[in-house]
Amino acid sequence: MKIVIAPDSFKGSLTAKQVAEAIRTGVARIFPQADYELVPMADGGEGTVQSLVDATQGRLVTKTVHNPLDELSEAYYGILGDGQTAVIEMAQASGIQYVNDQTHNPLITTTYGTGELMLDALDHGVKKIILGIGGSATNDGGAGMAQALGARLLDAAGNELPLGGGALDRLDHIDISGLDPRIQDTQVLIASDVTNPLTGKDGASAVFGPQKGATPAMVEVLDQNLHHYAEIIKRDLHQDLEQVPGAGAAGGLGTGLMAFTNSQMARGIDLVVEFTKLKERAAGADLVLTGEGGIDFQTKFGKTPYGVALATKTVAPQAPVVVLAGNVGQGIDSLYGKDAMDAIFATPAGAKPLAQAIADGPHDIALAAENVARLIKAVKN
Repeated sequence: MKIVIAPDSFKGSLTAKQVAEAIRTGVARIFPQADYELVPMADGGEGTVQSLVDATQGRLVTKTVHNPLDELSEAYYGILGDGQTAVIEMAQASGIQYVNDQTHNPLITTTYGTGELMLDALDHGVKKIILGIGGSATNDGGAGMAQALGARLLDAAGNELPLGGGALDRLDHIDISGLDPRIQDTQVLIASDVTNPLTGKDGASAVFGPQKGATPAMVEVLDQNLHHYAEIIKRDLHQDLEQVPGAGAAGGLGTGLMAFTNSQMARGIDLVVEFTKLKERAAGADLVLTGEGGIDFQTKFGKTPYGVALATKTVAPQAPVVVLAGNVGQGIDSLYGKDAMDAIFATPAGAKPLAQAIADGPHDIALAAENVARLIKAVKN
């Protein structure tokens, strides 16, 4: 019997690898002789680096970078088991966790540190970068990232612009003669489900700016600045990106990546399925178990459990896909189907405070997995 275990992390509690191990512990009590394939998963957001490193026997690299407030901080990224692919979460360098109610200011926050992580990955000889761009504290259109990679964003007097989206109105021209040439020879895969354009009512500033501390007045300034930035990119780099879907992701980092690197957008879960070789590893499976900290109707839109179900059903259509979740929300009926999920179970064993539920996570996940296995064994017999 072949059993594939491919969960996401339970955010704030367990990594995807820890969840997978807990599930195996429970199922193995009933099927000790089964062939287990553990594939830690993610969807491009938080936990993607750790999941892909664990799934491919890769390694973590730590680097001192400039955080969104232009202060030095420790960040990490992963190099996958192939030695040729880096996986970076931009939030590690430029994330919202670096600011608070007193310091958040999207006029000055910068993606410079994200560029530093990319540069360090190039120094390690990678040929491909998977870049998850959720959770940013920035609204600079990826200008800081470009500056870290060697591009020069200059005002009319030929001076380098200061960091942050608030300075982009002074951008007069872009000089890419100093851009690290290795970046054009490196494929950058942007892991994002965001389809917002750079500017306008659905753009980076209007939709995401308030979450990063932007007042209505700041939103207007930032939106105008990003429009000007896009116009200069169009003139100097011959790329019209302002209304491209995804250009507004991570405060416009999507635009910067498309303008200054050899990049393409892709759904995070699709990238993780590809790089973990989930389909190949799930071929011939008799049972698939996946999971996440919480599941509801939104899971259908790019979240890990649904992506695992769709991927594994293509190679093992006979295998039931069972989902374990710390919290089961509304609308899960929409997740069921012949080519999707077969059953969903909550893992907590009884009502308990959140802190206790987190502490009991490994035990409760193993117990839920054991009960799933008991049911399957009973049906088979």
